[in-house]
Formats: sequence, C-alpha cells, structure tokens
Amino acid sequence: MSEIPGDLKFLKSHEWARVEDADQVRVGISDHAQSQLGDLVYVELPNVGDHVEAGNACAVVESVKAASDVYAPVSGEVVAINESLGDKPETINEDAYGDGWLFVVKPDAEAKDELEELLDPDAYAELIEGDEH
Repeated sequence: MSEIPGDLKFLKSHEWARVEDADQVRVGISDHAQSQLGDLVYVELPNVGDHVEAGNACAVVESVKAASDVYAPVSGEVVAINESLGDKPETINEDAYGDGWLFVVKPDAEAKDELEELLDPDAYAELIEGDEH
C-alpha cells in the first residue's frame, strides 16, 4: 500500500482534498482508487467557473475497466483544472497525490464544516484496509 500524505483529507469515495494557500482546496483521487480502477484512459473535469457541491459528482475518471464519478469534497467555485490530464490521464496512475490532481476549488463559507467532516489520513487508511480484506 502506498504512503498516504499527512496533509490530506479524504471522502469515503476515495477523493482527496488538500487545503492550500489562499484557502483553495486541490482535489484528486487517492492512490488506492487509481490502483483499483487500473489504467486511466479518459478524464472529464468540471469547467473553471463551475460551482460544485460537496458530495455531488463533478468529474469522471475512466479506465479500461470502468468509469467512475469523482465527488467534490467541498462546495465552491472551480478555479483551476489540470488540463494536462486531457492528453495524459495516466498521470493520475503515476502520481495520484502530486501531478495527478484533478481540480482546485475556492470553497464557499460553509466549506470549513465540510472539510472537518472528511476523513484524516489514519481514518482513510483504516477504510481502505477494510476494502482489501
């Protein structure tokens, strides 16, 4: 199992959120999720300017095995997307917690509460341990 970065929060559906400067939240899927999906062949991202709602599907990652919705960990406005994934979706397989990020959200006011409801790395590790047994 890969190392889970300590600065991330997780949804039970395997998305990660990292709070960055200017209170923006970078979002991706976990290394565990990408390994379950297999080789990614297509990514559909939200548009910059879109408003996403916590817990709602806002992107899609597609592998040779299946298509999987990506859920927003926080509500807010999409301020950046990882455009390089259009040409190289496999970047998510190679670096799920780094260059394989999906999009950045400028959270709404209530997003602080939403962030606190997410799983910390230890709780997420326990969750995926349960998946593997």
